[in-house]
Amino acid sequence: MTTTLGPAVRAGALSTPGRSMSSPTRRWMKALSSITLAIIGICFAVPLLWLVLASVDAQPSLSVKIPEVFTLDNFGQVLTPSLTFVPLMNSVILSGGCAVLTVVLAILAAYPLSRYRMRITKPFLYGVLFGTCLPITAMMVPVYSLFVQLNLIDSLPGTIFFMAATSLPMAIWMMKNFMDSVPVSLEEAAWVDGASSMKTLARIVVPLMRPGIAVVFIFVFIQAWGNFFVPFVLLLSPDKQPAAVSIFNFFGANGAVAYGQLAAYSIVYSLPVLALYVLISRGLGGSSALAGAVKG
Repeated sequence: MTTTLGPAVRAGALSTPGRSMSSPTRRWMKALSSITLAIIGICFAVPLLWLVLASVDAQPSLSVKIPEVFTLDNFGQVLTPSLTFVPLMNSVILSGGCAVLTVVLAILAAYPLSRYRMRITKPFLYGVLFGTCLPITAMMVPVYSLFVQLNLIDSLPGTIFFMAATSLPMAIWMMKNFMDSVPVSLEEAAWVDGASSMKTLARIVVPLMRPGIAVVFIFVFIQAWGNFFVPFVLLLSPDKQPAAVSIFNFFGANGAVAYGQLAAYSIVYSLPVLALYVLISRGLGGSSALAGAVKG
């Protein structure tokens, strides 16, 4: 026995396409997404809140609580040349040198990959991508042996070169994607005027992809800034170790941890990275570097 639907029922069924009895409503989806984002936000905010409160607490602990006695003694104890200023300077040298060297090499490597169509382009890029999959802990034993043979142990330049080599594969991929967005017609116009490939790269391509270069620079700088394992293995002198290794001094024997000094040091340790991000973001501005470059 078949049932025939009336015109009003058929019109009502056809007036709400894409909805079914089992699909969630838009209101429930908004509530679920809001709850999920709130949980994620709390997971990120609680450690930051602990850092701020523990750094000014006279008797800090692992729990997040309002300090009974506010004090700045934790900052006074960590703001010393041997504990903070020298390691921060070493971190700036290591991270800055690694970022500059990686950006320069990534630009030179990404330019032919972006502008020339070769058979080896894709295999080379996949080989570069495979280089990012190698764990750093698996490479440190042969790297340490190589550094001993080359007399590069406890050398800041040698550590910078190795950290740049480990950051280069991902930097090449990112730089190529940014370079692909620069129109080739601009370089062709320069070639007609007699400019060489290196001159067009330096005077046309690089200025137009400044936002992309800034992104790669910040990415590599932050990665090198938080690198603990490589400097810990390759740098032996305490006066050459960066702040990422110096933070290990706050973990004492038998599980004793100076929570207040650790929180204060962590805040000071994060300030240079925040300052770099603000400085670069303000220097780049909000407008696109390609605005007005191509006339359609």
